[in-house]
Amino acid sequence: MSSYKEIVTKAVIGKGKKLFTNEYVVDVEKDVSTILGCWVINHNFHGEMVKNDIVITGSFDVNIWYSYDDDTKTDVLKETKSYQETVHMRHDSEDSSGEDIIVRSLKQPTCSEISIDGNKIHYTIEKELGIELVGDVKVKIEANEDEEPWDEIIDDTVDVDTDKLDDGFIDENI
Repeated sequence: MSSYKEIVTKAVIGKGKKLFTNEYVVDVEKDVSTILGCWVINHNFHGEMVKNDIVITGSFDVNIWYSYDDDTKTDVLKETKSYQETVHMRHDSEDSSGEDIIVRSLKQPTCSEISIDGNKIHYTIEKELGIELVGDVKVKIEANEDEEPWDEIIDDTVDVDTDKLDDGFIDENI
């Protein structure tokens, strides 16, 4: 006889990724000659459910290395950028109050484009985030309640009389 049972477990009920591109402008006091490099470090973020959307809040540090005074001196501009990205994800659950949100950085923020416009530096940052929505799901399975027969265990080993053992060795003449 079989019946059906329900198992309640956590499972990924929504999953997706999105590429974000943001442009920034920063004023520089010096007359910039050349951009020598741009690094993005210290990326921190977390996600939370707000109504039916996922809001990802984060920040990263941008370091722009540039030359000035006709390429005779260099300096590094450092600034922290905060961001808030809103993502609408489709998922199976109607009630999203008890769901966990896992956000992963699939592509760390990088500077994809940078240019000089007088005393302003324009730069573009790209990042790709993966989002998983984890929630409770019920799985229905068929449970067979008929007990299966037990297999007979045949022991092929020889019983050893432990009283006739000498110092842990077996006397083969016994």
